[in-house]
Parts: sequence; structure tokens; C-alpha cells
Amino acid sequence: MTTDDPCPDGDLAAYAALPATGPYGVHPGHALITMVEPHPGHERAYNRWYEDDHYLAGAMAMPWIFAGRRWVATRELQLLRYPADSAIARPVTAGCYLATYWLTAGRYDAHMRWTVTVNRRLLRDGRINQHRTHVFTAFQDHAATVYRDGAEGPRDFHALDHPYAGLVLEVIDTDGPEHRAALLDWLCTHHLPHRLAGSPAALVTVFRPTPLPADRMPYVQQVEGTGTRLTLLWFLTEDPRRCWPAGHFTGLDAEVAAAGRGRVELVAPFLPTVPGTDRYVTELR
Repeated sequence: MTTDDPCPDGDLAAYAALPATGPYGVHPGHALITMVEPHPGHERAYNRWYEDDHYLAGAMAMPWIFAGRRWVATRELQLLRYPADSAIARPVTAGCYLATYWLTAGRYDAHMRWTVTVNRRLLRDGRINQHRTHVFTAFQDHAATVYRDGAEGPRDFHALDHPYAGLVLEVIDTDGPEHRAALLDWLCTHHLPHRLAGSPAALVTVFRPTPLPADRMPYVQQVEGTGTRLTLLWFLTEDPRRCWPAGHFTGLDAEVAAAGRGRVELVAPFLPTVPGTDRYVTELR
């Protein structure tokens, strides 16, 4: 044991044993998707706290998270969101920062035990920013990935590291689990291949939200729609501010409704943040 490592020898032995068995793949079996609204007047402080501390200590330093990326919606992008009466964001412009993380398939339960303990420690140590509201925060299970270019281009496990120019978050709700299964099939076989063809989106990942544990942090609300909703992440090769007028991401709600597959509750475009900077902070309001 080195002098700067306070772990007892027994704890170090546990670290050696834990990765020796169980899943150890590279595919995003699960995701953490969290959309947050900093309170007015606290935008820069929130961004600095997340960039300088929480993105690392509250996520990337934890076992089984293998990729992450932050995104931001300027006021211009917030005003492109729909539907206006979203069941996700109230008002629909709420939630100007989005963070996305990939978790190793089959390691959800182990990671959840770690993250609850870490966040309790961070709260105890005064390292949780309280000047924010969680608009849409959920761990999710991977359901499908659909690619625009088939076998060409980055895979979904590259998506949070590849320099994509933007992302669109879409949430679709249905009336029950059996309807969600039908929606997923329709998305993968018809809707997404059609929408991706010739579009600035290289791929779409589809996730099912899962309930948060009972011992979650008190400032994070329990997830709604865990049996009925699907969450889609569209990864863009173009800035959404430039490609939105072409209509690639307008009318998604009408198309889903016309097919009788469910209700689009949110379509929201984002730009990637620039790590270590406050770029876009002055453009949020």
C-alpha cells in the first residue's frame, strides 16, 4: 500500500476481485440521462460546479461508467422545443443542461449501489449544488440503436466520444407496456430508418427508463413512465441551429400520433458543451 492511498489492504483485495467476474463489455447496456435547470442567477456557478467537480466525482470516476458527455440548450434552441404542453418539461424550455453517460451492460445494480453512496458523501461534504432543478433524470436500459449508414461510421459505444455537433432528446409515451413494445418495433423497422435517411443524424439510441432506488437523493424525483416511455437520443453531424429549418426534426409528434403509436412528450435540441469553459452560459436566458 502506498503512503497516499488510505485504503486498508482488505479493501484493495475487493477491488482486485470485483472485475474478475461478471460482464465486462463495451456496449452501452444502460445510460444515465439527466436534464437540469440551474436556478436564475446561478447559471455560471452551476456550470463550473458540474464541469470542475460533479461530472468527474459524481459520475466518470465511478465504476462501470465508461463514457460521458454534456450538452447545452441556448435560448435559441429552447424555443425550438415541442410540444408546448410537454409532460416532461414544464415549461417546455426548462432544462438547459443535459448530461449523458454510458454504463456497462449488466452492471446497473452494482453501479447504483456505488452512486447512491458517493452522492450521499458529496452531500455530506458540501459538494452538491442546490441551486438547480432536475427536470428529467433517469437511469435507462438500452433497447435499440438504429444507424443511418449501416455498418459505416461510429458505433453507439463511440457516440459520447465522437465529436458530434449536436444531439436531439426525444421522449415518447404510450398507454402501457404492450404498446411500448409495439412502438419500439415500429421505430426500429419503419420510422427511424425513414427519418435517418439523408438526415444530419448519424444514429439514434433508444432507451427504456428505469425506477430510481428508494434511497435516491431527496432532490431527485422518482421517474415517471418507467413502463410506458421510450427515450431517444439523435446524434447529429450538423449544428441543430442550422439543420432545424430543413424540417428533419419537426413533425415527429404528428408522425407518431398518425401511426397510432403513442405521444411525443418532448423534442429538444442541444449543442455539446466545451469542457472546462463557460461557453454558452450567457446565451441561456
